[in-house]
Amino acid sequence: MENEKLNKLLIGLALLIICFALDRLTKIYILDILIDSGNVDIYINKYLNFYLVWNTGIGFGLFSSENSLFYNLFTLIIVIINLVILYFAFIETKIKSFFLMIILGGSLGNLFDRLYYSAVPDFIDLNYAGYHWFIFNVADIFITIGIICLILSEFIFYKKKDEKK
Repeated sequence: MENEKLNKLLIGLALLIICFALDRLTKIYILDILIDSGNVDIYINKYLNFYLVWNTGIGFGLFSSENSLFYNLFTLIIVIINLVILYFAFIETKIKSFFLMIILGGSLGNLFDRLYYSAVPDFIDLNYAGYHWFIFNVADIFITIGIICLILSEFIFYKKKDEKK
């Protein structure tokens, strides 16, 4: 039993570190381009571009504000949410715990940027026929994938619980 908990912890920690590291590496790469060329506006194809924007809000730029009180309040809320996610990652089943660690890895990547740069660099611009999705980063991808997987696992485990009754 103890070995299983240690295994869960090590795999979860590895997932968190991988997500955080991939996010940091991509952001460092984009910021190096900014330093070298003065801007980041890279055309990849008709659906994907890299265009750097600094997000001072939360997801999708919501609640962006120049007011440092709001910024610090949202940052504190994000820290608290991360602690709650970490708690649930320890008490949940193995698979749900892994999804929570993926979410946490992405969230910590964005939290690092909020603390270090006072904004989060977003740079992935998806578009189709002139319609652009919100510009986002790799951390946002991990957060989204983790949330989708967590929701799907809830449906699967809920269905299995119903079948047992």
